Amino acid sequence: MRTAKATRWPVVAAAMATMSLVVPTAAADHGPDDGLSAGADVDEHLVREDPSVGLSALDEARTTSQGDVVSDGPSAKVTKNLSLRGRGDRLVANATTDVWTHGNFAYTGTFNSPCPPDPEAGIWVWDVRNKNTPTFVTVIESEAGDRTNDVKVATMNSGEILVMSNESCAGGDGGFEIYDVANPANPVKLASVTIDELNPISNALFGGVEDVGVHNLWLFSQGSRDYVAAVAETGFDNFMVFDITDPADPTLAVAWGAEEAFDPGVGDLTDLSDADQVNRVLDAAIWLSTGFGSSANRFLHDITISADGSQAYLSNWDAGLVLLDISDLASLSAISLPNDRLVSVALDPANGSRDGEVNSHAAWPSEDGSIVVETEEDFASWVTVQPLGNFTFGVQPWNTIPGVGVSTSAGDDFEANQTGNMVTVTESSVTVNSGPLAGNVYPANEGNGNQPKIADTGPIEAEAVWVGRGCDTDNFFVPGTDTAGVVDPHLNDPDGKIAVVRRGGCSFSSKMGAAQAAGAVGIIVANNLTNDTPWGGIRIWDYSDPANPVLASLFDTTCSASPNPIPECDSLGTYSVHNVIVETTDDGRVKAYVSWYWDGMLVLDVTDPYNPVEVARYFDNSPEFLASNGGNPHDFWGVYKIPDEPWIYGSDRNGGLRIFKEQGSGSG
Repeated sequence: MRTAKATRWPVVAAAMATMSLVVPTAAADHGPDDGLSAGADVDEHLVREDPSVGLSALDEARTTSQGDVVSDGPSAKVTKNLSLRGRGDRLVANATTDVWTHGNFAYTGTFNSPCPPDPEAGIWVWDVRNKNTPTFVTVIESEAGDRTNDVKVATMNSGEILVMSNESCAGGDGGFEIYDVANPANPVKLASVTIDELNPISNALFGGVEDVGVHNLWLFSQGSRDYVAAVAETGFDNFMVFDITDPADPTLAVAWGAEEAFDPGVGDLTDLSDADQVNRVLDAAIWLSTGFGSSANRFLHDITISADGSQAYLSNWDAGLVLLDISDLASLSAISLPNDRLVSVALDPANGSRDGEVNSHAAWPSEDGSIVVETEEDFASWVTVQPLGNFTFGVQPWNTIPGVGVSTSAGDDFEANQTGNMVTVTESSVTVNSGPLAGNVYPANEGNGNQPKIADTGPIEAEAVWVGRGCDTDNFFVPGTDTAGVVDPHLNDPDGKIAVVRRGGCSFSSKMGAAQAAGAVGIIVANNLTNDTPWGGIRIWDYSDPANPVLASLFDTTCSASPNPIPECDSLGTYSVHNVIVETTDDGRVKAYVSWYWDGMLVLDVTDPYNPVEVARYFDNSPEFLASNGGNPHDFWGVYKIPDEPWIYGSDRNGGLRIFKEQGSGSG
């Protein structure tokens, strides 16, 4: 029987078994702490990347004036038509997630820094009656051990309802919370929902999938009944809808997963003793864990429900953009959404991406549903210059020296100049003080694991020596050749030095153990990826016939379209698109409002889906802005737009809430 657990507040949460399967529903996320060297021993599509890296960008196709990006209108009159008017500062790097507004208040989520319990982690509530000076109101704290990525607020039949997602960052139960925010300054908790795997065969195959995270949510109503749709980080049935007509007693109403597009009816197979059923479920699970390009999976990432509550647009990563008919849910007699409710799948890997990725991340339809704008999030780009990140040395008894990861190009430099480089290593950089590479500063990321952390021990200063793959304890390093061409068996000996090793061939923990055995005082792991590709952009679909969507066009910025780092764009920047909202104006124009990480906040006119035009952008990398943003660039994650108002709300991962005003007209 398909069930989900909902409890009235207060609840006493029991600790549940941990999930064996890491389901990658979010690209901007953390991966498993398995001690493996990804690329050699682990499926990289199961490792969810955190896009928090240093950023800098300038789109050469835009006109600039005093450092501000502008758009030139149809009449050729240049006007700055997207301006920053208000700021609600939360100057914590990589910490602010999505944004939503309702009435006179805005709500921003938080990432997993800090991880609860912490009074700053949760939903930040802002009073935005004065758009120029938003004021902080309160924090709706996350559950202990959970981070809160997404937030939605709406007027429902039962009142003013807020839902917030839970994803474990320190052993939390996942799921989502429901609050009454009739008084936003004094939110009242109504219920806490935790979610388990629904299919018994899938659950058995993956060793018990319980208390999973929820990445995104959506509130909607159908007549007198209220619902919340959730992205459940299960194996099957990622799309779950809960009846919250009584918000203190939510119940699971319906569920569906992309596995049904692969094998209709597979989700309803329940007999563990039937080999045919087990094999069908296994085949579907394998299909869900594969896909296109480097971040391959077909799990659900995000949901958008049409204004009338009848259509669900599911951004199902490499399964594409799925359209479901979810009308009249109260009439359904079973939890499983019938497969005849699958209207269409918008999917075109060959033409819908510059590098063959799909990565359906988020989507939003026009008011009449004839145009849908879909975003492709992609972080497997410009990999040669990106420092190795989200890796772990595991929990091992030999982990007694610090370790960081650097980029492929940094590794190439050390391989070509193997000795004589005196370096200072911190948790975020490797600086060469003297030697052949003197003056170079390489961005770095500290590995996870139980090894000493540089933040605690302080920087390491020593000679960095190249040792190759570093997988063999007995033959850890290759003999070097001195300047006279004479082989010196001890030239590359890392004893008392910092070992520079190349990723691959064995696990990170093995490399750490070999370096420790050789007497190294630290380890630098250089990436081994060599295929630079473009970032993710926008797909615009013609849904004139919803059963047969047509890919109308793509839209990219100069930086996101480039297959390699170019001078106009910071080589360490993140230029993937992220979230989108679409509005149909009173005069019939269809406009897309887009958060594009460090490329800024963009506005596109997509009235003609075959010819999208950029009409506005906010971008600022001036010294004054950086100083006001805690020294960090803007890194836009979320976007919200109230129809028929000029105000656009953005969430800056590094800075908090940002309020923009759209003014004037233009076309890029």
